[in-house]
Amino acid sequence: MQDPLKLDDFICFAVYTASHALNRVYKPLLDTLGLTYPQYLAMVTLWEQDGQTVGGLGEKLFLESSTLTPLLKRLESAGYIRRERSSEDERVVVIRLSEEGSRLKEKAIGIPGCIVEASGRDAANLTRLQAEIVALREALNKSGTHG
Repeated sequence: MQDPLKLDDFICFAVYTASHALNRVYKPLLDTLGLTYPQYLAMVTLWEQDGQTVGGLGEKLFLESSTLTPLLKRLESAGYIRRERSSEDERVVVIRLSEEGSRLKEKAIGIPGCIVEASGRDAANLTRLQAEIVALREALNKSGTHG
């Protein structure tokens, strides 16, 4: 009988260690921009659509506001974003890119290509892998926690 607790057979361990490997590739690239990986993800999301609410940004990034707010404060201090209260509802905070934050996109444009190159795989293969990982995440989110 096969051992169900063999570490090398765990999908979670493969994803976990791949995530660490990705972060090691990203770090020097993001250091040139002065961003951490979570800050980079927030900026990418804002480059896709400026003027998002903190809540909407948190949903897209799977981050709680208690994690996201300090990250956004640091991006604001760096001059990349502005946080503004919504004119329709003062409880809602809207995030807008500054001119400097918009210009930062040009410096970041080559990062995805560097990741593809570092992976040793072609873009189509990585796109399939990404879709499979997203499907896994969605299935796990739907299942909740089971004992």
